[in-house]
Amino acid sequence: MARRKIVKGEDVPIVKLVPLHERKASNRSRTRLSASINSIGLIEPLAVYKENGSYMILDGYLRYKTCLDLGIETVPCIILPNKEAYTFNRMINPITPVQEHRMITQSLETLSEDTIAKTLGLTTLRHKLTDAFLSKLHPRVIEAYDKRKIRKVTVEDLTFVKPERQAQILDEMARVSDFSTAYARTLILRTPPALRNKKGKGTNPWEKGSRQKKELTTKLEEAEQRYDFYSMLYRQYVTDLLKLCIYVRKLISNEKVAEYIQTQHPEILERFQSIVFEAEGGK
Repeated sequence: MARRKIVKGEDVPIVKLVPLHERKASNRSRTRLSASINSIGLIEPLAVYKENGSYMILDGYLRYKTCLDLGIETVPCIILPNKEAYTFNRMINPITPVQEHRMITQSLETLSEDTIAKTLGLTTLRHKLTDAFLSKLHPRVIEAYDKRKIRKVTVEDLTFVKPERQAQILDEMARVSDFSTAYARTLILRTPPALRNKKGKGTNPWEKGSRQKKELTTKLEEAEQRYDFYSMLYRQYVTDLLKLCIYVRKLISNEKVAEYIQTQHPEILERFQSIVFEAEGGK
């Protein structure tokens, strides 16, 4: 039986580390990583393999760059026995906003809010999700937010209507492939009173002065125009579809034409018959 090669940990001088691949990252990601390392140190070691006296970095390029910028002299590493084709970063899925919320909530049981905020490179955690906030949302809205289909500001606006209305709005946004905040607000304004949430003691975030009111009004007017455009487009589509059905009905009602299509292209005739059948309500 072949012996299993041992993977060991070691503190490696940063000058001996050599990136195998380079990749870009957003300023926000680098700032948060830098804040985390400054606050609690480097938790996740780099994965490297030794070659010609140097250590080639398989995983951890951004951590390496951040440590380099911070002037850190030695970095904890996992030493792999050879150069492997396995790419670590491909196995890492980015954390979703809701997962981040749950992690922060658990961390607050042992750490202060200031410590967590500092570790994440933030000034405060107040803008993060809360249990009370999540309880106002339909599960599908949370899922859409986690998948980054809709922005946080859109999610916040959706709390002005009840969960069942949120699901309806999400369906309408998906139907026209428009997940913009402006379109969501248009649908929120069209919400019947019975499906709206009662105003709390806080101030409506849209009511912050004449300038912002004017900007909001402009955006809502643009969204209204977009909604009218989609409605007109849908009505035109229905009209064209009805015209097509009339044409198809005339086509297959002609015995000679129907016979020819049946002989040469039976699948097309079957499809035409299906179109007419559906247009007449399946009767």
